[in-house]
Amino acid sequence: QVELVESGGGLAQPGGSLTLSCAASESLASFKTIGWYRQVPGNQRVSVARIFRGSPSYTDSVKGRFTISRDNAKNTLYLQMNSLKPEDTAVYYCAAGVRYVYQAHEADYWGQGTQVTVSS
Repeated sequence: QVELVESGGGLAQPGGSLTLSCAASESLASFKTIGWYRQVPGNQRVSVARIFRGSPSYTDSVKGRFTISRDNAKNTLYLQMNSLKPEDTAVYYCAAGVRYVYQAHEADYWGQGTQVTVSS
């Protein structure tokens, strides 16, 4: 069984920074796609940032502010979030897929999520 555990969420002021971590029970090389999704109550879970076969991609609203990276030796995925805005407030989930993944329903494995709140 694959287990993903997120950490690093919390409260930040607008313009502040947070770094999220996702520790995996297996090597990240086991997956073709790894990434971060977020969900606001009443809305669908949507893609934030992904790595597909080593290439990162981002949703337009976070380009230039968020950076996705991985440390294969530590089986850990990261999301560095800078210049945070109130609209970034959501539950953030890490996910993994054995093939290309874009929409949330295509992912094979999910973490439990970590809350990020951006407010003054």
